[in-house]
Amino acid sequence: MSEAPAFPWGPALLFCPADRPERYAKALERADAVILDLEDAVDPARRVAAREALAASDLDPERVIVRVNPAGTDDHDADLSALAATPYRAVMLPKAERPADLDGLRDYAVIALCETAAGVLAAPSLAAVPEVMALMWGAEDLVASLGGTSSRHADGRYRDVAVHARSAVLLAAAASSVHAVDTVHLDIADLAGLAAEAEDAVAVGFAATACIHPGQVETIRAAYRPDPAEVAAARELLAAAENAGGGVFRHEGRMVDGPVLAHARAVLRRS
Repeated sequence: MSEAPAFPWGPALLFCPADRPERYAKALERADAVILDLEDAVDPARRVAAREALAASDLDPERVIVRVNPAGTDDHDADLSALAATPYRAVMLPKAERPADLDGLRDYAVIALCETAAGVLAAPSLAAVPEVMALMWGAEDLVASLGGTSSRHADGRYRDVAVHARSAVLLAAAASSVHAVDTVHLDIADLAGLAAEAEDAVAVGFAATACIHPGQVETIRAAYRPDPAEVAAARELLAAAENAGGGVFRHEGRMVDGPVLAHARAVLRRS
């Protein structure tokens, strides 16, 4: 399996309603990239205004992602017409369920959002589409697609089906050498819960975490940022591997092999 190209943004991706152009610049200033949302964040009656605001915007195109409406809808076609008049070329496709859903996005870098039962099961085939640079999962739409009512237990932990979907999307992304983006934490005030989820996302290989409020950005960044001691230990370990001349070796009382060195290289990439 080849390694995915470098993730083009930092770890905190902030959603911004596309019908609120007065928030665009501030959202981009606060986050590593902004997701201008034409779908769930916008009342259907305001989607025409949202497209007009998108077309009139003037943001750094290297740090903008546009979430369009699902494939097969009239809103999707209208979104793509508006998007074509902008310099933005990164798109998030919600409720992606089959490779054909991406047929209209061949000129874009795509984050395919696997947030239905069909989408999670199709994650491997979606990740294999050449335009897809990342997969993301979503808990609330997933549970809604199952006919359920809640993605979390009363104590805030995800229910098993959500944990399974998260893992399935992460594995599908890695198997096709694309990135994985972790979903939003809806409880804005629960920064401790967000921190725990973001730290877990880092530990298992997510490239970024999406968020819905500027106040969540620094918590995500802190989780993805290795501390100086972790960076120093990774550099020391890689130097020891070079001096060992290859193969398994002992370092500070533990055996070190290829996977352990890969972990150290991942720390340096995040630094």
